Amino acid sequence: MKIWNWYAVPGLAVAALLLAGCKHGAQTTPAEAAATQIAQQTISESQQVAEAVLGKQSEVVAHGDLARNGLEQLVVVNRTDKPGAKRPGVGTSSDMLITRAVIVQKNNDKWSEVLRCDEYVKNPRGYLGGSITGPVTGWRLKIEKDAQTGLELRFTPAEAVQELESSGDGAGSRTIVVRWNTKTKRYQSLDQSHRDYQDEVPALETPRSILK
Repeated sequence: MKIWNWYAVPGLAVAALLLAGCKHGAQTTPAEAAATQIAQQTISESQQVAEAVLGKQSEVVAHGDLARNGLEQLVVVNRTDKPGAKRPGVGTSSDMLITRAVIVQKNNDKWSEVLRCDEYVKNPRGYLGGSITGPVTGWRLKIEKDAQTGLELRFTPAEAVQELESSGDGAGSRTIVVRWNTKTKRYQSLDQSHRDYQDEVPALETPRSILK
């Protein structure tokens, strides 16, 4: 059996490389190329929206039909830790330390804000129940997704997390659990039983801002 020496037969080597290149190129179909382009455009649009609501340091941590209402949503945050970093009070990959978070929703090619967490947690109707005990400068955010109920967000004041680490209790009672309420068509907080939604408070009696 004769073994070809590719270095000795450069013409064959070049032809083989060209053939390999053609085969590789043929693996991408027009449909696949279009899908890749759409995905890139979606990522670009998402980042532009994120920067519009929370600035250059913003990060999109979840996107898609998060509320199971047929509309695209983005969860945008300003985080104080790095993805994958081990920090006190952050136990899983869905936990993160943040200063602010916003959920925006796309409807008829227009993006609108449906939830904001800064010093308080609020929606366009007002401050969510359980979030009006005082201004907060940092949060631990835990995100969970369920195929049936959609997105669940758990906001815990960073100071309560520190109390939990030192005393072993205190954080759970100050955690604000938020889900999309299909009846009211907006994000609302749940009561302690995690069964009933709480009404918003339109305004605070003595609102003040310490977040910069």
